[in-house]
Amino acid sequence: MKGAVAFLLAGCLAALATAPLNAGEAGDIVFADRGPWSLEDQGIVWAVNVSGPAAPGFLPVHDGTVALHEIIDPSDHKPALQLERRTDQRSQKIGPFPVSGGDPVLTFFLEQTSRDMARLTGGSPFYIRNRIKDAVFRGGHLDQGEGNIIATFRPFENDPNAEKMNGFQTLQLTFVLDSPDAPIREMRAATDGDTPGYLNSMVMQ
Repeated sequence: MKGAVAFLLAGCLAALATAPLNAGEAGDIVFADRGPWSLEDQGIVWAVNVSGPAAPGFLPVHDGTVALHEIIDPSDHKPALQLERRTDQRSQKIGPFPVSGGDPVLTFFLEQTSRDMARLTGGSPFYIRNRIKDAVFRGGHLDQGEGNIIATFRPFENDPNAEKMNGFQTLQLTFVLDSPDAPIREMRAATDGDTPGYLNSMVMQ
């Protein structure tokens, strides 16, 4: 998987401008296997900002952080990964996750976006989660940045329930990637315009 995705990313950096891809190629790069993770003592930290309209259960975040650390899992005394989320209101530890395998930060970002959208629209979190997952795995575009690749997805662009989404039909997911085995540098979920004016941004420090 890593070799194939590395080849794809290198080819995109060399040749892509704004042309659409075959279905799934953008998702392959975003969901590349980044394990086994090797973290310094301080771990990796992303700055987090979340904004949107007031709604029950929706938590805006100003100058928050999500940190990825390596820990020893107390259940089996083996290395594992753990997320620590800090906001101006609370601190939360999430995990453990396997050292080898998927990207827990990406999973956290997509789950947070799905939950926020459900709270702000009153929609089904299961439907929203499945539509986002389907869009990331089956569609998307890759653009060439300055030494990186930018993957974008619009999961609700042609959704039959768009009129019920209170502006979330314009939601765009953006991922800035340096290489397929490196942590994703930036993750962004944002709607167009002022309605609902939603933003979920994670930027690696």
